[in-house]
Amino acid sequence: MSEIEALPVEIPNQAAIDLFDLSYSAVEHFAQMLIEEGETRGLIGPRELPRLWSRHLVNSAAIVPFIPADAQMLDVGSGAGFPGVVAAIMRPDVDVHLVEPMLRRIEWLADVVEELGLDNVTLHQKRAEELHGHGKADIVTSRAVANLSKLIPITLPLVRGGGSLLALKGRKAKDEVAQARRLFKKFGVVKATVHEVPSVMEDESTMVVQLKRAK
Repeated sequence: MSEIEALPVEIPNQAAIDLFDLSYSAVEHFAQMLIEEGETRGLIGPRELPRLWSRHLVNSAAIVPFIPADAQMLDVGSGAGFPGVVAAIMRPDVDVHLVEPMLRRIEWLADVVEELGLDNVTLHQKRAEELHGHGKADIVTSRAVANLSKLIPITLPLVRGGGSLLALKGRKAKDEVAQARRLFKKFGVVKATVHEVPSVMEDESTMVVQLKRAK
């Protein structure tokens, strides 16, 4: 067995189980699907399994407290389902739209939605730009898509007045906000907040950048 094949699968700690609370069973089911099929379907690399919970599932959950009740949410570049699927599991009150241009990823997301019985999810095999002019959501989310200067022109036209972009970022979040400020007026951003969300499984916090649009 090669070194990569021998890499262990991360086990969630009690704090992560408590974080997901009533959603834990469904999140664990999603994790098992990723463990069994994620690498073979080209969704995650083999070296991601030792940090599947800490770097992907717990990280995705960081956006959930910032999603208003009964909101419509659009997740741009959903990929393997981070953070869109995690948010859909944890927040059944939210109308979640997953936007992903690649067919194989859409097929995966469709399998996940069916397997987990997520009746609050709609899939769109499109690039985010193709949805411009076709409706707006209360919340638009993004993870590992682009830096803020590139992300704002893609996502802000999809945020309705008074709504927000929630972008999952790392340690350079504040730098990205500073560099992107020149775009705020053009795209109607009236408030930028960097929320630091401590992780329950690792030392490094998750940064959630919230850009709020004018009403």
